[in-house]
Amino acid sequence: MSRAKGEISDRAWLIGCVSILAIAAFLRLYDLALVPFHHDEGVNGNFLVSLVRDGRYHYDPANYHGPTLYYFSAIIPWVLRFLFGPAAQNTYGLTTVTIRLVPAFFGLATIWLVFSLRRRLGSVGVLAAAGLLAISPGAVYLSRYFIHETLFVFFTLGLVVAALRFYEEAHHVYLLLAAASAAMLFATKETAIISAGVLAIAFASTHIYRRLRVRKGGRLPASQATTELIERIGGPMQLALWVFLALAVFVALNVIFYSSFFTNYPKGVTDALKTFEFWTKTGKEAHVHPPLQYVKWLVNQESALLGLGVIGALIVVLRPRNSFALFSAFWAFGLIAAYSLIAYKTPWLTLNFIVPLALIGGYVFQFAATWAGLRELIVAGAIAGSIGLYQTIDLNFFNYDNDDQYYVYVYAHTRRETLRLLDEIENVARRHQGGQTGITIVSPDYWPLPWYLRNYSRVGYYGRMSDSNEPIIIASEGQIPEVEQRFEAQYQRLPTKFPLRPGVNLVLFQRR
Repeated sequence: MSRAKGEISDRAWLIGCVSILAIAAFLRLYDLALVPFHHDEGVNGNFLVSLVRDGRYHYDPANYHGPTLYYFSAIIPWVLRFLFGPAAQNTYGLTTVTIRLVPAFFGLATIWLVFSLRRRLGSVGVLAAAGLLAISPGAVYLSRYFIHETLFVFFTLGLVVAALRFYEEAHHVYLLLAAASAAMLFATKETAIISAGVLAIAFASTHIYRRLRVRKGGRLPASQATTELIERIGGPMQLALWVFLALAVFVALNVIFYSSFFTNYPKGVTDALKTFEFWTKTGKEAHVHPPLQYVKWLVNQESALLGLGVIGALIVVLRPRNSFALFSAFWAFGLIAAYSLIAYKTPWLTLNFIVPLALIGGYVFQFAATWAGLRELIVAGAIAGSIGLYQTIDLNFFNYDNDDQYYVYVYAHTRRETLRLLDEIENVARRHQGGQTGITIVSPDYWPLPWYLRNYSRVGYYGRMSDSNEPIIIASEGQIPEVEQRFEAQYQRLPTKFPLRPGVNLVLFQRR
């Protein structure tokens, strides 16, 4: 049987999926401890240590994001403790590699979800979209980061995929999965309200635009999707029942996570409702950038993805034959517009745009496959992929702490010299009491050191000058005269300065 133009065999499809996942897995999992922890990773790691060791986590709406990252990351240490005892938990469970495995796996799972859209985007389109996502410099970089973003975009795409499956098969399980994805989305980060709003607007815009094109040109059939869906489900009463159950799932999961599994109920739940008040204020004060900053960042390091997204959007607007591609275009550029209107901007938020941009970019390849040969597409894809792969490898394995403006994802990042500081601390500790060695930190800037010093039991984080008789004092470069004056000949300063991040250098004093 001959295949439709632009389609490929199941064997080629399977080989493509496996190859893309293998490349994506290597880029996300290789040497996860290479990049030193970012400031925010250190804060998240501190929460995780408290949850794993003491069983204590309470959501704080003033400064931090949702609880899902911590509970998913606690699974590996808890399983190791159950199987091998507390020592295994601390030695093998709470390590840089094991906790970064969680966002890395969610990054891979997002690519797996893209494969499920084959009926919507076509075989070539989905493979291209998955490939673009697999080698995206930002998607790889942030999948190797212990922050909430990769979980957030997975649950966003999970909501979209489950909703599509519910529409296609009218099975209540997919409605419940969509509700669970939405719940986990809101339990991951407060910006869920933006994503949910944009998804709703994108859905409405897709429906309205296609209806307008029907009335104007008569090229598209009138949609009776809602009526047909209700009939397939079993009528209005059956639909109402499942919608009620879906809302119950949404509320229950949010209550469970924000209440810390009912150990902080009802305060955790009420705090979750207060978060929007705090973040509305934060969005006007911190990380303030001009409106076009996200576009500049995308042009700088995701230019191929952005360019393909623009081309794909133009195609589906002019020829709206594929409703999901049109929805993806509204989703991608709606998110860019929504986040651009907010003064608060950070590079890791671009991951929210990368996923729908990859989908609409993949559709460009599917559209081209209908009039170009697959061989030509493979060559074009290989060329574009080689450029993207070079950028990804360069960023993630060589210039991961380079604060040059070209590397936009390296945002106030911890420098690799910090790991040498940790080696010096370990050398001094060996000559004293090992993990019992006392450390006094007087530098105002010290994150992510609490994560790296988690196994030292006597560490004081003062953030200002303080008396000390401990074997180690860590100060900022500007505090050198004050430390030397206060402690005179009691301590010896190592001649090396250790850059923590741009503009912050640390120095180590050891007691004579």
